[in-house]
Amino acid sequence: MRIRGAVLDRSEAARPYASSRPISVEELELAEPGPSEVLVAVEAAGVCHSDLSVVDGNRPRPLPMLLGHEAAGIVTSVGERVGDLTVGQRVVMSFLPRCGDCAACARGGQLPCTEGTRANTAGELLHHRGRLTRDGSPVNHHLGVSAFATHAVVDRASVVAVGSDVPPDVAALFGCAVLTGGGAVLNVADPAPDDDLLIIGLGGVGMAALLTAKAIGVSRIVAVDPLVEKLALARELGATETYTPGQVTSAGIRARFAIECAGHPAAFETAFGATAPGGTTITVGLPAPAATVTLSPLTVTSQARTVIGSYLGSAVPARDIPRYEQMWREGRLPVQRLISARIGLEDINEAMDHLAAGAAVRQVITFDDRDHR
Repeated sequence: MRIRGAVLDRSEAARPYASSRPISVEELELAEPGPSEVLVAVEAAGVCHSDLSVVDGNRPRPLPMLLGHEAAGIVTSVGERVGDLTVGQRVVMSFLPRCGDCAACARGGQLPCTEGTRANTAGELLHHRGRLTRDGSPVNHHLGVSAFATHAVVDRASVVAVGSDVPPDVAALFGCAVLTGGGAVLNVADPAPDDDLLIIGLGGVGMAALLTAKAIGVSRIVAVDPLVEKLALARELGATETYTPGQVTSAGIRARFAIECAGHPAAFETAFGATAPGGTTITVGLPAPAATVTLSPLTVTSQARTVIGSYLGSAVPARDIPRYEQMWREGRLPVQRLISARIGLEDINEAMDHLAAGAAVRQVITFDDRDHR
């Protein structure tokens, strides 16, 4: 079938992207789903730093690539081996498919699936090379999803069904921002109500961590970001204290759990410095591959510190998304507050500029019935 999608043909283009326009919205061919795959009409897709990291070259991927990895939509057809989804269901698309058979999958979310990681790195679907072409030439998939398009074919392992009462833009954010930020809180920190928790970097992931910490009753939530506008929103969402990075360091702020969500070496060093003795520094951000930090091993030993990485919030999407869905339904997880703008597919280059400038929490591309004709 013919679809419209946002294709990146070259990375490391000059900013502003609104002028250099590395991403083009054009028509492509999408093959029918294979036996273990699902065709989804995309309703909403979040614009995330993992998309920007391909555009700016920090996360090298095979090009051309149809971007987008955090999304929700309606199932329009299923492969012959997919017996637990039906046409018309709303699903969340998530970028970490799990084969269920490898040693990593047996670790309960602690490690990403080995086969899913291989397929994501290669620009393929979990059980197939790919379903996208442009003028007869292959186009790579982004993290098994490629949701900046009117339709997507994904592996069954890349989707989780949600109720029809969950709005598409809210459901989309379950697929990455909430899984990553919320998972760092629930799956890794697992704080008690009287624990204190510090979050550095208040994009979609950091704000989702804040919402989750508030939802489970953490008494002291410290939010850190260089932008005062984001600090104001953090206070509205439940942060008990807000600081810029410099203020955290000069004030000697310490917390039992410090979650780094910015994907920058300086943010990691700030998080480590703000971790109390006996505490845990959790990093979920994805810096450039060559980035390095300076830490004191003596501090880790003498203060009984823990440093741990958490990819996608150490999530198992099929296990975790229903939990966030229920928290949202109960009014405890107002994910809709994370949406800073709703945009069209044609605005994608400008959206990358807003993201690169740190101005956005979560921009969401929305589609309507006209896009699916």
